[in-house]
Amino acid sequence: MAATASSLTIASSFSEPRTQIHSSRRLNLPLQYSIPYKVLRSRSRRLGLVVSSVSAPNVELRTGPDDLISTLLSKVANSDGGVTLSPEQHKEVAQVAGELQKYCVKEPVKNPLIFGDWEVVYCSRPTSPGGGYRSVIGRLFFKTKEMIQAIDAPDIVRNKVSINAFGFLDGDVSLTGKLKALDSEWVQVIFEPPEIKVGSLEFKYGFESEVKLRITYVDEKLRLGLGSKGSLFVFRRRQ
Repeated sequence: MAATASSLTIASSFSEPRTQIHSSRRLNLPLQYSIPYKVLRSRSRRLGLVVSSVSAPNVELRTGPDDLISTLLSKVANSDGGVTLSPEQHKEVAQVAGELQKYCVKEPVKNPLIFGDWEVVYCSRPTSPGGGYRSVIGRLFFKTKEMIQAIDAPDIVRNKVSINAFGFLDGDVSLTGKLKALDSEWVQVIFEPPEIKVGSLEFKYGFESEVKLRITYVDEKLRLGLGSKGSLFVFRRRQ
């Protein structure tokens, strides 16, 4: 249970000046201009010219990361962290996330934007954040209230899943870990044994655990993470 409860991804840190991100996604909206052929031919005959119709090259309009973020958040809204989405909807989320990650800052692990409090609003695998409490059976008895990850400089990660048991008993499961950068995108966190609080009862159980996460996008609003086993996470910064 320690291993499952601990799988609430993380993202990395250290420091680097913020990089300005420019626009991205392309919408193919061709704008063509043509000169009426009859008119052009009539005039050209006077000049002894041979001409044909002419068209201007396509003009492409671009949208920025903010548009992709709005689309992504709308697709995961009210989905219980992704639990209620269909396989097709999960694919749509992955596609938008794939577009957004093209505009990730360079070396996100070193970017200070990763620090702060983040809410887990989506995971492609329900049990990755929250472990057994988020499994099919677990959700029959435990309702997830929120899933939070705090990353404190320089290297502390705190994960917490707040739950309501049997409809009347509030509690939370928390993990505290040490973050280590593996390269410019991947981080590793070694977590202490999980701690559970239910009412006035508080205790630790299980063993240490470890997770690895690749940071694929981060800015002031959103962070994307890809777990070592392929789980996609969407974190929204708490206000």
